Amino acid sequence: MDTQFSLRQHGITVKDIFRNLPPSSLYEEAIRHEGGTSISDTGCLIAYSGEKTGRSPKDKRVVRHPDSESKVWWGPVNFPLDESSFAINRERAVDYLNTRTRLYCVDAYAGWEPNLKLKVRVICARPYHALFMHNMLIRPTDQELETFGDPDLVIYNAGAFPANRYTSGMTSRTSVDLSIERREVVLLGTEYAGEMKKAVFTYMNYLLPEKGILSMHCSATCDRTTGQSSVLFGLSGTGKTTLSADPKRYLIGDDEHGWSDTGVFNIEGGCYAKAVYLTRESEPEIFEALRFGAVLENVVYDKSHHHVDFNDTSITQNTRGAYPIEFMKNAKIPCVAGHPTDIIFLTCDAFGIFPPVSRLTPEQAMYYFISGYTAKVAGTEVGVTEPEATFSPCFGGPFLVWHPGVYARLLADKVRQFKSNVWLVNTGWSGGSYGTGSRMPLRFTRAIIDGIHSGALKSAPIVREPIMGLDVVTACDGVPSEMLQPRLSWRDVAAFEETSKKLAARFRKNFEQYASAVDPAVVAAGPPAP
Repeated sequence: MDTQFSLRQHGITVKDIFRNLPPSSLYEEAIRHEGGTSISDTGCLIAYSGEKTGRSPKDKRVVRHPDSESKVWWGPVNFPLDESSFAINRERAVDYLNTRTRLYCVDAYAGWEPNLKLKVRVICARPYHALFMHNMLIRPTDQELETFGDPDLVIYNAGAFPANRYTSGMTSRTSVDLSIERREVVLLGTEYAGEMKKAVFTYMNYLLPEKGILSMHCSATCDRTTGQSSVLFGLSGTGKTTLSADPKRYLIGDDEHGWSDTGVFNIEGGCYAKAVYLTRESEPEIFEALRFGAVLENVVYDKSHHHVDFNDTSITQNTRGAYPIEFMKNAKIPCVAGHPTDIIFLTCDAFGIFPPVSRLTPEQAMYYFISGYTAKVAGTEVGVTEPEATFSPCFGGPFLVWHPGVYARLLADKVRQFKSNVWLVNTGWSGGSYGTGSRMPLRFTRAIIDGIHSGALKSAPIVREPIMGLDVVTACDGVPSEMLQPRLSWRDVAAFEETSKKLAARFRKNFEQYASAVDPAVVAAGPPAP
């Protein structure tokens, strides 16, 4: 415990600053000084993020600066903020933090590749936030902490204090602001802890491509014998974290990675797993990782026994657990591995059109990577009454800084250079759309992933699906053959074709915004025109 640590270089004058407290001390701080926190019957710290129980992508701002403005993909992902407004928000955050009697500082790293370690400093007022980032960043040794020096990125978390809506560039009381040149992030009006980890990832999404390194919103595992990796891209709810918890392979990470000339490396030091409907039977590795030292966020628990009800979504569907990666029994430390033999795009297709597994060419890889498709399911959001197509470029749109084409070209170049296989895997519906068909059983998806990793699917028979233009794998051990071809699994073939054509049209419409920035062969790799 270092209560004499000073943050005066950041404008912080509070006397009691607790730097890099261990989890046990942060538990004590949270119970004593944060209302509503508790401890689960498995030893997790239970905390609540208040009004915001998820990220606020519409409130993300990037400072427009002459040194970087030509590189930033401006628009709905990166809203510009002028330097004056950032200075106002920064001062507002510092002023709020200076009203606290106790502050918490976490100094740690992002990026396991030795030559690319980013020194991150988090300044916050809640022990819950400090424990979260202690888990999610790469924890320094005592010796590394003594020689940590000046940080490369500073996060001012004043989330309990709102932004001023009358400040130029603000559209609400929430603002998540990144200044690339100052290497600073300011959080106002949101106490959702995930904003901090994604702020680090956003900055890395700017930094790494400049060095020729592909930053990826993906999970990664590696072969226990060869050390070669496999990466799984996918939006929330597609199975990215679940499928990376594979006891047959080493875990590199569950969410954020880089791919350099030496291989794949994790950006983070922890995992942030969805906890909704979690059971020991379905996901034993994740279930057992939720123990002392982990944070459980926005869950409901029995006040008598402190037993968490993972099926209760009365607070939010987005309940989550954050824990150090070494809590996973199959974690590989340090979190680095060889080049990927396989790139896997996960999609939860609630329309039931995508096959369980397809093989992609490099051009198709660029097309489906830029598209970043999944589908919202009816009932999970207000106003959604039927499946709704969702496209998030590079399977991580809210965190991109460069144009999606930059990341896609890096991906295609590395796929060709290291001869990686690329696959599209549907973890969504089979035999019909949501409401008619059924969700693909997890055991079948695991069998497909096993077939990819063993190399069996590389030589499996394929058939071209004419409407989506995909090469569908038609045989996989452990998966009924009739499920592998959606056209055969639907009872109503006419309905299948009608739904397929509608989905293909959505893809073509969505890709129009990227067509001018990519090679025509990439555009042609999507669903063929009718």
